[in-house]
Amino acid sequence: MKFLDQAKIYVSSGAGGGGSVSFRREKNIAFGGPNGGDGGRGGNIYLEATRSLNTLIDYRYQQHFKAKTGMHGMGLDRHGAAGDDITLKVPVGTQVIDAETDEVLADMTEDGERVLVAQGGNGGWGNARFKSATNQAPRKANPGEDGEERWLWLRLKLIADAGLIGLPNAGKSTFLSTVTAAKPKTADYPFTTLHPHLGVVSMSIADRFIIADLPGLIEGAAEGAGLGHRFLGHAERCAAILHLVPGTSEDPVSEYLTIRKELEDYHESFEDKPEIVAISKCDALTPERIEELQDALESVCGQRPFPISSVAQQGLKPVLSALYQHVERRRAGEEAEREEKRRQEKIAVGAIEDVKGWSP
Repeated sequence: MKFLDQAKIYVSSGAGGGGSVSFRREKNIAFGGPNGGDGGRGGNIYLEATRSLNTLIDYRYQQHFKAKTGMHGMGLDRHGAAGDDITLKVPVGTQVIDAETDEVLADMTEDGERVLVAQGGNGGWGNARFKSATNQAPRKANPGEDGEERWLWLRLKLIADAGLIGLPNAGKSTFLSTVTAAKPKTADYPFTTLHPHLGVVSMSIADRFIIADLPGLIEGAAEGAGLGHRFLGHAERCAAILHLVPGTSEDPVSEYLTIRKELEDYHESFEDKPEIVAISKCDALTPERIEELQDALESVCGQRPFPISSVAQQGLKPVLSALYQHVERRRAGEEAEREEKRRQEKIAVGAIEDVKGWSP
């Protein structure tokens, strides 16, 4: 299945049903009066985040979604039924953006999070609502309100545990295919990867984490050069990034600094995001050259780079272990936040019950 991280959709909520103009006409009952019912509410359109999806491919083939109109009111004080709501499933990590104003309407980062993107119109009042002491037989009713319609951009920022970054042809896809069961395209030319790929790394039976192979960046990516900053958003939400620097390049230090600049120009969060640096393609280097590159890169990145070879499967376990430490740290922090949220909710519920049970 192809990965799709951006889609444009049209949503239109249902209009409300019209109110009814009707009067009671029963034998032996004089001056029956109005009994027109109200129209039903139009259907709403919701977006709901779910962890069962990791791509927006469903919205490539269907872009238009329109909710049902509410039923009209009827006589005998019968109100119209509300139009059916529509719930569209999107992956966790989806941003909802108004296509006209570029306003971010929602950033859906929690499983089960639900957002109303188009509200259905209210149903019109029937003539029974307009009865008064001075108007015993009103002959008016309201039409239903129109629904909302808008174009939306859905942009997915992967919530992967770790992200692979580097210049084109740095060996990211080969690394992913070696440490996971993913099968991204690999070739000896730049920009082989045009869409992000996900893979699951199994450290043990119970310890696993998701790693994302992000398309190669080039100088000026933060301003839209090459594949642009479209895929930088995926790295923004990773617990840590693995920066691959090809040891076979002419100037690995310059390439490392180029990518670091693009990351920091894109968003300030990359300044503090954990980064692990690895020199790839070391099977083609001599031990002396590897040590020379490690010394040079350490002077600019502040850490000793890992020498690895995905083809020869050398040096991969230490890199994965270092990544997994950052993943565990973030997971522990998120679990602590959820536990604190549950504790606060219990306190709030207990306070409400105490108030209900209090008597003077």
